[in-house]
Amino acid sequence: MTLSLKQLAEAREALGAPLFAGLAGDVEVSFEFFPPKTEKMEATLWDTLTTLAPLGPKFVSVTYGAGGSTRERTHATVARIASETAIPAAAHLTCVDASRDEIDSIAQSYWDAGVRHIVALRGDPPRMGEKFVAHPRGYANAAELVKGLKQVAPFEISVAAYPETHPDADCADSDIDNLKRKLDAGADQAITQFFFSPEAFFRFRDAYTRAGITAPILPGILPVSNVATTRKIAGACGTEIPQWMNDLFEGLDDHPTTRQLVAATVAAEMCRRLYSGGVRHFHFYTLNRAELSFAICHLLGLRAPKVAAAPVLQENAA
Repeated sequence: MTLSLKQLAEAREALGAPLFAGLAGDVEVSFEFFPPKTEKMEATLWDTLTTLAPLGPKFVSVTYGAGGSTRERTHATVARIASETAIPAAAHLTCVDASRDEIDSIAQSYWDAGVRHIVALRGDPPRMGEKFVAHPRGYANAAELVKGLKQVAPFEISVAAYPETHPDADCADSDIDNLKRKLDAGADQAITQFFFSPEAFFRFRDAYTRAGITAPILPGILPVSNVATTRKIAGACGTEIPQWMNDLFEGLDDHPTTRQLVAATVAAEMCRRLYSGGVRHFHFYTLNRAELSFAICHLLGLRAPKVAAAPVLQENAA
């Protein structure tokens, strides 16, 4: 990877000064949520959204379960964000277990609800351990889905990217080729699967640059709030958890506050190193919790605008 003089100076500053001192706050952020199952979970999601909204996210996205298992809840959540907030809302949409006509109809309903951004994914099989099989009348892959969505409406479209290679890809080069097909089909940008090594992202950036990809690729950041869950998800998507990170969380299962402090420190340091390498947009997998993502954004210099205090009225002296 070749760094510019400005980036080299930034790297020297990161090494020679307090790690988070004097950052310009010139980052952009976006946040991902999952659709709530209960009224209590819905209240938590809206509390999280309320906390993160003042940071001015470029968009927030809502996930979509395997086989469309959360289809209605995803639609309801995205539609509510679109109608009740000023934050651009993006809906995840997959190819799994649905015909083209069904998917096109869902996409049209999003457009009618005011949603202008779709995260287009091939999707995971509905049952763990199975291989993806396209619906006989459906979209075969994400590139086909992107092309189809562009024919429904002029959506902004994000797609997935894999710094450590998709588990179904036969090699890193073919995975990059697949990413390029999705972008060439009309996608506007890509969001990466989460990773825990800045070097993994930088190597990936070098590879897609060599492949001629110029579209924005947003690094996906997962602050680790639950280690066991993270290990499970990482195993399914091919993300490596470094041993030093496993060691840091060892013995913290019964210490949630300490675990959160460690999680914020680890994720913030990685984001700082990504920032030193030129990254200016971070996409946070929030797991519907605000604290860790908000803390990391604060460390990166991002601040909510100050709201002017209401004037104090003086009573007239009698």
